[in-house]
Amino acid sequence: MDAIWSILWLIVIFSALSPAIHQRYLEAARQSVIHQLERKRRSRLITLIHRQENVSLLGVPIARYITMEDSEAVLTAIRSTPPNVPIDLVLHTPGGLVLAAEQIARALYNHPAKTTVIIPHYAMSGGTLIALAADEIIMDKHAVIGPLDPQINNMPAASIVRAVKEKGVQNVDDETLILADISEKALEQVKNTVRDLLNKHMDDEKAEEVADLLCQGHFTHDNPIFPEQAKALNLNVNTNIPSEVFDLLMLYPQPGASQRSVSYTRSDESLDNVPTIRYK
Repeated sequence: MDAIWSILWLIVIFSALSPAIHQRYLEAARQSVIHQLERKRRSRLITLIHRQENVSLLGVPIARYITMEDSEAVLTAIRSTPPNVPIDLVLHTPGGLVLAAEQIARALYNHPAKTTVIIPHYAMSGGTLIALAADEIIMDKHAVIGPLDPQINNMPAASIVRAVKEKGVQNVDDETLILADISEKALEQVKNTVRDLLNKHMDDEKAEEVADLLCQGHFTHDNPIFPEQAKALNLNVNTNIPSEVFDLLMLYPQPGASQRSVSYTRSDESLDNVPTIRYK
């Protein structure tokens, strides 16, 4: 009887420890693939991956997106990267907070060496903003980016402004007028940010044209922009995505609430003997 109880206790202990062991395995596997990609591309690789599928807590879906915690972690990774070392950022995200996305975009934009955003599946909204800051965007041929029109109270800012103009100021309530005022400011702020980022790769006139197209509500917020369409916008896009990126993405299964979205190597060992490569 004692033996049976001992076996039962071992099963209970193993069941309790199994998730932690599995998480340790995943983290080690991710670090291995990250090191492999860094050696292959001679760069510092950072991931910003938000898996959305089947994520729930007590049956309630949990949406994962770019947060201030993410921006802090990515900025720390960029700050710890030597100025002569290129950065690869793997993005898989539906977007998130504008402030967090802009912080990451500005940090990536200001890194002295070449910066590359790699998109295996999708990088929408704030993810697209980050991608525009890079010197190069590598996408799977079926991957997408998206428009950057701001959303106010889960409504398109451009639509709020348009509705007030068409209906007439005298025919809408004060709350809607306030939303329209905030929307106008948000549209201008995001457009200015996008134009500033695009000026890195194109002249002022083209940057203004593309920023207007992406930010002023010409499309629905979830409208997909595939690589060929992105190239038509004069974005520096190619589809030569390393196969290891897909292996890395598979190591981010349906996450629990405590899983980190951002990963990068914890030491500079993989950055040894990296030649000085400057893009600007």
